[in-house]
Amino acid sequence: MGSKHIRISSGVAELDRLLGGLFIGDNVVWYDDAGSLAGVFCMNFIQASQAADKAIVYVSFDRSPKNLLEKLGALAENQHMTIVDCFTCGKGDGSDIFNKFYEKNGARWPYRIIKVNEPWDPKQVMEAIYGIHKPLREDVRFVFESLTGMQDLWGGEDQILKFYTHTCPQLYELNTIAYWIAEKAAHSVKLKAHINQIAQVAMDLSMRRGKSALTILKAEKRHPNTLNTPIQYWSDGTDLRFEDQKRASGPIDIGQRLRELRTRQGLSQTELARSVGVTPSTISQIESNLIHPSLSALFKIAETLSIKVSAFFQEENDQSDPVVFSVTQGVNIYFPNLPRDAISGKVLTPPGADYKVEPSVIEIPGGAALAAHFYMHKGEELGYLIEGRLQAEIKHVLHDLAAGDIVYLTSEIPTQWKNPGPGPARLLWLKIK
Repeated sequence: MGSKHIRISSGVAELDRLLGGLFIGDNVVWYDDAGSLAGVFCMNFIQASQAADKAIVYVSFDRSPKNLLEKLGALAENQHMTIVDCFTCGKGDGSDIFNKFYEKNGARWPYRIIKVNEPWDPKQVMEAIYGIHKPLREDVRFVFESLTGMQDLWGGEDQILKFYTHTCPQLYELNTIAYWIAEKAAHSVKLKAHINQIAQVAMDLSMRRGKSALTILKAEKRHPNTLNTPIQYWSDGTDLRFEDQKRASGPIDIGQRLRELRTRQGLSQTELARSVGVTPSTISQIESNLIHPSLSALFKIAETLSIKVSAFFQEENDQSDPVVFSVTQGVNIYFPNLPRDAISGKVLTPPGADYKVEPSVIEIPGGAALAAHFYMHKGEELGYLIEGRLQAEIKHVLHDLAAGDIVYLTSEIPTQWKNPGPGPARLLWLKIK
């Protein structure tokens, strides 16, 4: 089977079911009615790509690096992420206020950002993109934000169409998957028709009377039953729910359960695949409900996650969260973006339990330093230092914590943790959902 026929996940299980998954080589165009609807789909795509250890290149015409880093959060610090900054010298007009971002010591950045000095020249943008892609291996993922920003900078539809018609076939041949964002009202019917003709997948995102809907306009080599049919959906952070999700997915959703249990333990698709003896693509397809695991694989997955096989077949309403439980029912946490000898942890609640607070115990050995926060921050968090000492750098301010101290996080998160003491530091950590 050629690489173009390999299905991968968009990161949204229900979208994969409706669409039939993504193929390597796909150019996916998102027509955004409100200008802000495509972001959640991009974030899930990035998360799924990073979980599969795939390189992702984010090309930004519309956001300054600082703004984009705030949007991406911990995703920007992943070793597989590269940001191509076409904003600073583009819409930012080379202003000092945006160039100051680069005055910091780039060698200490936990992220990789490349500034294009002449983004008004499409050839310079293309050269930067292909220069970044050249040393990368396997299927590389792209997010272009956005076609509308390119049009604003390049002064019309002719240049954007020329860039798109040249770039899409090349990205297809290079076995990439690319998301292209476009504000629907900003482009002519003629341009959108040309774009749709070249793209393998085209999506429409609309907002009507406070309700958001997704419509699949085109899905090459697939035959979705919902083509040109608006499907209502709701988003909460990076979580997405579709109108017919429960009805369509049936009473048993093994893929969704597996994803919830795996991500709860901080285990990447690659790490789980390695333990089970399958490929990361297999785990991705199981979580997207594109394939079902064999019985032996299901038992091996359950063993790796320290759960009973029955946990995959329980509906949410069938699960009763225990009032009293032993700490031995908790499971170990994996921190894929941090050195294994620098941190360990355990979730204290039983697997599958749905509490509004998720407690865990985090241990950082003496002398260890973490270049990022240990969790992907989505809401309020509170930590109690049980023993030892810790230093947390928040907004460039170093905070010293001793046993008995409490740290409370809302929007800001530590950019570094360090244990200055000889002995281990142990934290009781609460994630508030």
